[in-house]
Amino acid sequence: MNTQSDDTSVNLDEARKFGRVSEDGHVFVIVEGEEYAVGQLPNASEDEALAYFARKFDNVDAQVSLLEARVANGAPAADLQKSVEQLGAQVANRNMVGDYASLQSRLVAITEQIATLAENEKQQQSQAREQAIAAREKIVAEAETIAAQDPEKTHWKNSHARMNQLFDEWKATQREHHLPKTIEDELWKRYRAARTTFDKHRKAHFSSLDEANAKAKRVKEALIAEAEALSSSTDWGVTAGKYRDLMDKWKAAPRGSRREDDALWARFRAAQDVFFDARSAANAEIDKEFEANLAVKEQLLEEARAILPVTNVKEAKAKLEPILDRWDAAGKVPRNQVRRVEGELKKIQDAISNAENAKWSKSNPEKKARANSMLTQLEDSIAGLEADLAKAQSSGNERAIAKAQEALDARRQWLETLKASSADLNA
Repeated sequence: MNTQSDDTSVNLDEARKFGRVSEDGHVFVIVEGEEYAVGQLPNASEDEALAYFARKFDNVDAQVSLLEARVANGAPAADLQKSVEQLGAQVANRNMVGDYASLQSRLVAITEQIATLAENEKQQQSQAREQAIAAREKIVAEAETIAAQDPEKTHWKNSHARMNQLFDEWKATQREHHLPKTIEDELWKRYRAARTTFDKHRKAHFSSLDEANAKAKRVKEALIAEAEALSSSTDWGVTAGKYRDLMDKWKAAPRGSRREDDALWARFRAAQDVFFDARSAANAEIDKEFEANLAVKEQLLEEARAILPVTNVKEAKAKLEPILDRWDAAGKVPRNQVRRVEGELKKIQDAISNAENAKWSKSNPEKKARANSMLTQLEDSIAGLEADLAKAQSSGNERAIAKAQEALDARRQWLETLKASSADLNA
């Protein structure tokens, strides 16, 4: 048997420190001064026999070195313990040649290190378990808080999304750390109860919401039907009043979902638009016919303004009377001009009426004094309005200028009328 190449891998000098070969070929190992027979290698030289059993020792020594490296790298203590026990059993057999004392000392050190690793792992596992329990307790507590919300005040979209997130977090904690079954079951029972309660409240809420939406839709569908039935009416005044009533009913009707309400409102509004667009078109035709009447009344206003200021009440009333007759005969004016032209005429009528009242009061000293006081007040008011007009002109604000000018002209006209009345009083 060729063992030359194998022999070169073994340090025989080192091996002879811990073993020997007898004349009959038996190999012994020396451990703490005592010899132990380790075996025999037939048909081999002393060196070959010693090298064979020394190589077995070197293999175990290499495994111990590997185990030391695993310990240093923090491998799982349970795996390390199994390996050290297997190596300890091999060393106990005394069937190799080598430094048993050193090897056993290393195994003892490894065993102590494994014990330390195991204790650290136990602490880490305990800490991890507590953290896992705390994490799941937090999930459960939040789920219970969400489930305990007042259904009338719950933001269902956000709460539902958060409940789903909590479930994902629960599954993640399960993957990261398994808890004892009793703890796991108790926490899961609480979480499941909270989720069930939340789902029950959510279903009840949306069921009620669906019912309310259906009721709102029925009410508004009926209002739409009425609005559509009226849309072709040409009884403008009566029908406009009916549409106002329908609008009040619409505002008082229950609200549904926003999308549904928007669609219903569009239909209701469309029916109104048909009627009011037709009414606007009809009024526009009528107003067009009344444009000529407006021109007549504008001319009559110019004639009436020429009566002012009132210096002779009887003469002013006589001049105004035929103007009023022609005014009535002129007929209607466009709707958007009615208030303006009637207001202008009333100003003239009021000026004549005020002058007449002042004349009636000429024999009353108290009213005479009051008239003089009014003259003073009007003069002060005109001074203030002249200042307002100057300020508006300096600012270039056309609207302010027109407003100030109109107010100033009215006061000046009234002042002239009052002066004329005062002259009559003093006569």
